Amino acid sequence: MDIYSLVNAITLWVVPGLILFALLYASYRRVKVFDTFVEGAKEGFNMSIRLIPFLVGMIVAIGLFRESGAMELLSRLFIPILNIIGMPPDLLPLAVMRPVSGSSALAITTEIMNTYGPDSLIGRMAATMQGSTDTTLFVLTVYFGAVGIKKTRYALNVGLLADAAGLITAVLVCRVVFS
Repeated sequence: MDIYSLVNAITLWVVPGLILFALLYASYRRVKVFDTFVEGAKEGFNMSIRLIPFLVGMIVAIGLFRESGAMELLSRLFIPILNIIGMPPDLLPLAVMRPVSGSSALAITTEIMNTYGPDSLIGRMAATMQGSTDTTLFVLTVYFGAVGIKKTRYALNVGLLADAAGLITAVLVCRVVFS
């Protein structure tokens, strides 16, 4: 058996093994597993109900931004900066949408992959950007809103700065590695 087959066999059993371990450990500790599961599911359902207004607000804001032409205007304004860091202008919509919405960013990445191919430099940059950044505004809006945090303090600044660092680094690393 080669190492690839061994790793493959192990990965198939990790999640079921963890679930079995959790059930056995809970049984050992005399935890009422089903009652605890139902209580957690009830709490999760209530949380999802509280998230709906934040999700609707986010979806409307994203739609307005894209349909108003603001994305196109932003693209034109940032072309000189993009040229300095070597980022193709076609990646700007991804760079703008990634901190806002993961699903929108994934749709843009898919569009880039279909247009340029996953093995192209721009495709690799898009994939690296997707993995190097987070949905900062979504996290702040939905998760902070769901738990009642009103004052985000420095979270927005730090999150957007981390996203910018991830985007720029993705471009630079891809230029060095794949050019």
